[in-house]
Order: sequence, then structure tokens, then C-alpha cells
Amino acid sequence: MKFEHQVPDYQYFDAYMEMMRQLVEGGKTTGENQSESFVNYTKLNFSRLKRLNKTSKLNPLVLEKLKNIQKPQFWLVLTESWCGDAAQNLPIISKMAEASPQIELGLILRDDHIDIMDDFKTNGGRSIPKLIALDEDKNVLFTWGPRPNEAQQMYLDYRNGVSGQTNEEFKFALHQWYAKDKGDTTQQELAALL
Repeated sequence: MKFEHQVPDYQYFDAYMEMMRQLVEGGKTTGENQSESFVNYTKLNFSRLKRLNKTSKLNPLVLEKLKNIQKPQFWLVLTESWCGDAAQNLPIISKMAEASPQIELGLILRDDHIDIMDDFKTNGGRSIPKLIALDEDKNVLFTWGPRPNEAQQMYLDYRNGVSGQTNEEFKFALHQWYAKDKGDTTQQELAALL
């Protein structure tokens, strides 16, 4: 599959973190929905990003695989500051990209790039984060997201009423899962795609 879009202007992870810091200081969030809940999600997610960026470690086997990548890849990630799954996964994605001289990582806001998002939906939805890995000729090497497979199954069980959880119970269980997993599953799934 070919990436049929012009690669948009993007942010590096550090610039994205700075943008989030400024949003939190200004009591804002990304996108048009500037509701109190979305502003609060951004504040919470900025705390998560900072903590996970400091504490996340890459698995030695994943690290070795990243160092052995032979050809350049561009990892384009669609995200938003209010997205909890993005806050949980972006630090791992960033550390993986940093570990390989062959990977460049760029972050763009989903709501500013709906045309791209609509080409990479998950089960018909605009779920984020969504990683699109491209080669030098803009061929899509793989996509990943919005969350690790086990967490995605938890979401589907919640959405389909199988889990019997309220929205708050589901969110709590999902972030508990992330805390216990420590990014290991995300690393393993991405490494398997390389």
C-alpha cells in the first residue's frame, strides 16, 4: 500500500511534549472540543507522558532488533493531547524510534489531518494513536494502534457490553492494565512488525 498523502509538517516528540506543557499552562487541549473534561484529560496525560518518558525501559531483545534495522523508516503517529492511549504508548514509540538511527518519528494531530486518519481507521473508527510506518518511497510498511491487542480486546468487550463495566470502571481497568504491562506489549507488537 502506498501512502497517498503529502507528508505533513510534524512535530518531534520533544516538541509535542512542549506543546502539551503549554496547553496545560494555558488550560487548553488540542482540537475543537475545549470542554473542561478534555482540558483535564490533557493535564492528566501530560503527567503520564512525563512519568512514562522517565521510567519506561526498552526490552534488550527489542533494542537489538531496532539496532539491526537496515533501511530508513519514517514513523508518522496521529495523536491528540486528550487521548489516554496516546499518553500510555507515545513514550514507548518514541524510545523505540530513538534507539534506531534508521527510524525518524513525527507526530501530527488527528483532527488537523482527518484525510490521513480516514485512510487508516481501526474498525471504521478514528482511533488514536495510530502509527503509520513508511519507507523512503512512501510505501506503508505497517500500521499499529490504537492500543496493544490485549487492551484493544478489553475496549471491545467494554464497548460491546461484554465486560459489564461502566465507562469509569473501564478506564480504570485499562489504565491499571497499562501500569502493570509497563509498555512491554507495545514493544513486542511493534518489534514483531519490523
